Amino acid sequence: MSSIHPPRLTRRGFALGMAGLTVTAACGNGVGNSNASQIDARVNATLTEMYAQFPNTVEISQKSAGMLVMPLLTEAGFVFGGGYGRGALRIDGVTVDYYSAVKGSAGLQVGAQQYAHVLFFMTQAALSEFRRSSGWAAGADLEYVVSDQGDSLAADTNTLRSPVLAAVFGRAGLRVGATLEGTKYTRIIP
Repeated sequence: MSSIHPPRLTRRGFALGMAGLTVTAACGNGVGNSNASQIDARVNATLTEMYAQFPNTVEISQKSAGMLVMPLLTEAGFVFGGGYGRGALRIDGVTVDYYSAVKGSAGLQVGAQQYAHVLFFMTQAALSEFRRSSGWAAGADLEYVVSDQGDSLAADTNTLRSPVLAAVFGRAGLRVGATLEGTKYTRIIP
């Protein structure tokens, strides 16, 4: 019988192992990366494009309590579909949080598309509910201020009373009728 002795852990080995774990953990925690600045740059470009294409959104943004700007949501589907995107919540023009959008669907569908969208929270209560939720889902009760054909709809006094307004624009792809129904938004740390 041979006896096998387990390797002995030294202080130096322990210290080097802990240093390696610390470096590895620091690499994946998002500290020091540029993801937030990339999202902010895309949000700025999306808002500039939206204001230029749809002037009615300028007034809506000024009256809103906050805006969730999703610069790019990519969807693809063949019977079952899904989509993903990242963006920022802005209050008074300042980014306060980052969010991801995830969407799933089933039914007769084929193709892919990309689009940007902005949610305008027109009341403080709607904004607070969104921020408090662990995962907020867009429902069928959203009022759209930019139609799925890319037309700008009038922002009348009835529209401005809706708690959440949506602008969907900048689509590219083969699927028609971009809708936010069923999209779930979750706070992230980029």
